[in-house]
Amino acid sequence: MDNYIVSARKYRPMTFSSVVGQGALTTTLKNAVKSGKLAHAYLFCGPRGVGKTTCARIFAKTINCEHSTADGEACNECDSCNSFNEGRSMNIFELDAASNNSVENIKNLMEQTQIPPQTGRYKVFIIDEVHMLSPAAFNAFLKTLEEPPKHVIFILATTEKHKILPTILSRCQIYDFERMTVPEIISHLKMVAQNEGIAFEEEALNVIAEKADGGMRDALSIFDQVASFSQGNITFQKVLEDLNVLDADHYFQIVDHALANQVSDIMLLLDGIVSRGFDCGNVINGLASHVRNVMIAKNPQTLPLLEVSDQQRNKYQEQAKKCPSPFLYKALKILNECDVQYRQSSNKRLLTEITLIRIAQITQPEDQDVPGAGRSPKYLKILFKNLKSAKPQPASQVAGATSAHPQVQPAHATTYSVPEPVAMTASVPQPSASYPIHSAGSGPRLKLKNIGMTFDTLRRGPEQPDYSSIQKTEDKVATSNEKKFTEEELNIQWTLMCNRMPKRLVGLASRLKNLTPRISEYPIIEIVLDNEILLQQATEIKGSITVTMRKTLGNNAISLSLRLADPGTMKKAFTKREIFDNLRQKNPALEKLRKSLGLELA
Repeated sequence: MDNYIVSARKYRPMTFSSVVGQGALTTTLKNAVKSGKLAHAYLFCGPRGVGKTTCARIFAKTINCEHSTADGEACNECDSCNSFNEGRSMNIFELDAASNNSVENIKNLMEQTQIPPQTGRYKVFIIDEVHMLSPAAFNAFLKTLEEPPKHVIFILATTEKHKILPTILSRCQIYDFERMTVPEIISHLKMVAQNEGIAFEEEALNVIAEKADGGMRDALSIFDQVASFSQGNITFQKVLEDLNVLDADHYFQIVDHALANQVSDIMLLLDGIVSRGFDCGNVINGLASHVRNVMIAKNPQTLPLLEVSDQQRNKYQEQAKKCPSPFLYKALKILNECDVQYRQSSNKRLLTEITLIRIAQITQPEDQDVPGAGRSPKYLKILFKNLKSAKPQPASQVAGATSAHPQVQPAHATTYSVPEPVAMTASVPQPSASYPIHSAGSGPRLKLKNIGMTFDTLRRGPEQPDYSSIQKTEDKVATSNEKKFTEEELNIQWTLMCNRMPKRLVGLASRLKNLTPRISEYPIIEIVLDNEILLQQATEIKGSITVTMRKTLGNNAISLSLRLADPGTMKKAFTKREIFDNLRQKNPALEKLRKSLGLELA
């Protein structure tokens, strides 16, 4: 137990050749060692766990090696290499900038750079997490970093290069470390498992590699955790159980159910996933990645982009054959919309369910209602299309009356067409002569457009107020009716007319109701309006107003005169509150009465 070392430390690379996934960088560093062309400052940047500090240590050991190999590797046999491997080297210094980020720490470091090495050729200072230095410490470090002593080499390591001052970056050779691929991590984990005598399944190592997200240190830490949980036998199910990772089979099932429009099965599957403690956001992101992988698997040229095991790659290929490309594109669009809306949503599970339902209805035919898929809104559109295309059938008419009673029929008789579902073959009793009977086509028929609402109006939606569409009624009343009327009668009939105006003219009616018509020259009625807009609207319905006034007042000689009020004669319309304020200013007793009665002003 006392001698146990975690895999991340036990299997830490000691040479450039043992570094995983950084072939270009290690080759460059070995060539620099072989040629002796060493810079005074290096910057290693990249994500966590990809070998930045490890490569810095190997590089520091190699440049002080007394007998380096022909390919630029350390011999691991000389005194310098042995002292480094044993952790007692006096030429290599490691500084954690996260805890030593002040100006005083940098000054102490600068003092150490002035002392030449006792053994070896170079003093190497490895500053880890250099982005944590304060701005003042960076400024104190600038001059020494630009022109250090000949025996000093700085190696800076960071995960956030953008936080480093440009003046520091310009003084360093920059090496960007890459994320490790899934196959590279799996290969290294296989080597570790074989050395440790641990049985494993390749699918289990694939899950660990995907969980590590390109970091070898994270992969080895997860490997140790899973190996402890599984007691030396790493299986796929144990890895899923220990890491609480959602199996990719769930995503395969969701896509299969979506292709079959099985919404109920998807809802049950989602409920099982959520009950295990998985977040709906992770389900959406995981499903989006799965659909992306399926889309990539459709083309053999893009198949190498799948960083999965061979078994998983075959599953993706099989499902890609069943999925049409439009389905994958629409599914990705819907999932992306859900991802954008997820953070602002107050009911995240409902949003997830709606998203999955939309995906399940992508392949649903427009004219088919699949059981369990929910009724698609497209189906309702088809119903309206059928209603729109339906035409009234010609009505079957009762046999016409005999020619013996032609005089009984009125001149304007109307026949209503009613379709008969069953053909009448029995004899029909003859109607009496007092009822008008028409044969088919003898008179006008009732048309749908005369009812008020048609299928076209349903499709267009409610009409907006259009004052110009009001039909100007012709004056067909006899001119003999010339009843006398007074202004009091005129005001009463004017108010009643405004109250009877249609709902679509309710705004105009309320404005006209506030006006007071007067008799200018009998029987001319004059209406004075206070703005041009109201004048224009009233002018459009002037004919209808004139006809209404003639009928209600009983005088067919009435004419209507509309004009705009003069600016000097316009009076302000006071509110009830303003009227009361004016009255109590003139008579203070009104205010005392209000207070005594405890009345509040509205």
